[in-house]
Amino acid sequence: MVRLGLCGIAVVFAVGCNTSKAATQPGLPPGEVWLAADEVTHGGITVEKMGLHGIDDVLATSGRVAFDEERVAHITSPVSGRVVKIDGVLGAHVKKGQTLALISSPDLGDATSTLAKAQADLIATEHAYARAKELFAGGGASVSAVEQAEDAYRQAKAEVERAQEKVALFHAGRSVTGSYPLVSPIEGDILARNINPGAELQGTYSGGNLPELFTVGDLPDVWVFADIYETDLARVHAGQNVEVSVVGIPAPFEGKVDYVSNMLDPQTRTARLRCTIPNPQGALKPEMYGTVRVSVAPRQALAVPRGAILHLGGQQLVFLDRGNAPDGRRRYERLPIIADETGNNPYVPVEHGLDPGDEVVTKGAEVLSGKV
Repeated sequence: MVRLGLCGIAVVFAVGCNTSKAATQPGLPPGEVWLAADEVTHGGITVEKMGLHGIDDVLATSGRVAFDEERVAHITSPVSGRVVKIDGVLGAHVKKGQTLALISSPDLGDATSTLAKAQADLIATEHAYARAKELFAGGGASVSAVEQAEDAYRQAKAEVERAQEKVALFHAGRSVTGSYPLVSPIEGDILARNINPGAELQGTYSGGNLPELFTVGDLPDVWVFADIYETDLARVHAGQNVEVSVVGIPAPFEGKVDYVSNMLDPQTRTARLRCTIPNPQGALKPEMYGTVRVSVAPRQALAVPRGAILHLGGQQLVFLDRGNAPDGRRRYERLPIIADETGNNPYVPVEHGLDPGDEVVTKGAEVLSGKV
């Protein structure tokens, strides 16, 4: 009888012990971690309440590299004729005024001959005008005769001025039979050459429509053009920082917006943006394509510290502090979120998964992740 009573007491004691153990170590819900106060301290876990933060927003679009038009010359021939010599070598660096090619042209002789004839006509009409005035003073000529002589003199003077301007354009005032030197108007590198010895050219001053013969450019700076949709125009302004990335060059190039068009393309509904990019090594080449990122005006957004976000299987996760559990331990819950982690801002804007006031674990999230 005594033994039976002892056994009953033992059973009751055992049940009581199991009940106490279940109360302190319950089965936790999926994705939750419960920690005692000393574990929280040892894990270095800190939390921060969710709120609005200033986010440096970035607008990304496609772009195209182009010449800085203030540093490039598209050279054509003003005279018609035959190419007799080429001094400009593709890729060579040339000085301003350096000869690129010589063109044997009848236009040079025609221009100087026309000037000589116009000067002779001017002298003749000047003499005739002087004689008409003398005759008029002596009563031997009418007013109309003097006026006709004066008109002829003025026309001859205008013709001389026209011929002088044409000769000056041709740079052919020294010789009637000399070749025309095609020179570079700027200092830079010969980037393109579309001319061969013996080629026959039709000059632009003779009604020709010849493509450029040489392209000379200096590339310490280049222009990059991009298209901005009208919905983003209010956020883009001159002076904003720009980052340009091109395929094959790992490091991006930095510059500033210097122009935004005041009109839209009717087909694409976009406005043209232009930025100047320093290019001291010449790595950026005209007609390259790349990505243009414009740092637009900062915006206020619900954001978490970048270090609070964990990654698991391509999913973004954070831990939230849910307060004390029923047994007194601290309760943490793992939740998936959607956040934009592009850029280098220390705070990452959250698009889905969190609400203002949520307490997010900012340090020690890795410790909690290892206990899930």
